[in-house]
Amino acid sequence: MRKIDHLNELRKQYPIHPITMQSFKETLDIEWTYHSNSIEGSTLTLAETAIIIADGITVGGKSVREHLEAINHKEAILYLEELVKDNTLLTEQIIKEIHSIILRGIDTKSAGVYRHVPVYIRGQQHVPPQPWQVPTEMEQMITDYNSTWQNHHPIERAAFLHCEFVRIHPFIDGNGRTARLIMNLELMKSGLVPLILRKEQRVAYFSSLQHYDDQKDIEPFLQIIEALEEEMLERYIEAGKACMLSVEDIDGER
Repeated sequence: MRKIDHLNELRKQYPIHPITMQSFKETLDIEWTYHSNSIEGSTLTLAETAIIIADGITVGGKSVREHLEAINHKEAILYLEELVKDNTLLTEQIIKEIHSIILRGIDTKSAGVYRHVPVYIRGQQHVPPQPWQVPTEMEQMITDYNSTWQNHHPIERAAFLHCEFVRIHPFIDGNGRTARLIMNLELMKSGLVPLILRKEQRVAYFSSLQHYDDQKDIEPFLQIIEALEEEMLERYIEAGKACMLSVEDIDGER
C-alpha cells in the first residue's frame, strides 16, 4: 500500500489540465461502465458503450436493458461525484440510492429495495443470508465500516465494503455493479482514484469473492484491486506528464 500512497502523492505533482481532464475522465467513465456491465453479461462493446453514453445514440441489435444499463451506470458515477463533493457519509440509504439509479427503468419495483426472497449466486457455492437477515447484516456492515475499518488504509476499507456487500447480496439484481460503485466511492472520498475491474479478470475476481465468503479474508481481492489502483494512478500520472510536456512545447515556441 506504500506504493499506492507514493503514486498518489506523485500524481499531485503532475496535475492534468482541466480541458484534458474532461476527455480523460470521459474515457475512463466509459471504460468503467463497459467493464462493470460486461462482467454482469452485457454484450455491448466498448465502442457501443461510448456511443450510447457520449453521443446518446441507440445501437441497433442491442436490448433496451443494455442501453439503460450503460446510461444508468454513467448516472451513478455522476452521483458518486456529488457525494464526494458534498463529503456525504456512506449510509444504507446512500447505497439504496446508488442501486436505484442502477436499476432505473429496468426494474422499478426492486430498485433501492432490499430483497424479500432468497437468492443464489451463479457459479458460487456461497448462499447469501436469508431475506429477513439482510437489514441486520447491512446495518452491521455500515457499523463495522465506521468503527473497525476506519483505522485501515482506504484500499482495505474499499475491499471490505465490496466483499461484505457481495456476501450479503442485499438486492435481487444489480449487486455487483453497486458493489463496484461503493468500492470506488470509498477510494474517491479518500483522495484516491476510481479503479476499473476488467471483464478479463472475471474468473480471478469471482474466485477472490468466493474466498472471502468461505474465509472472511479480503487478501486475494485486496491484491487484485491494489494492483488496479496502482495501474490507474500511473495512468493519471502519465496524463499529467503529457500535459506538462505540451505546455513546455508551447512555451518553447514563444
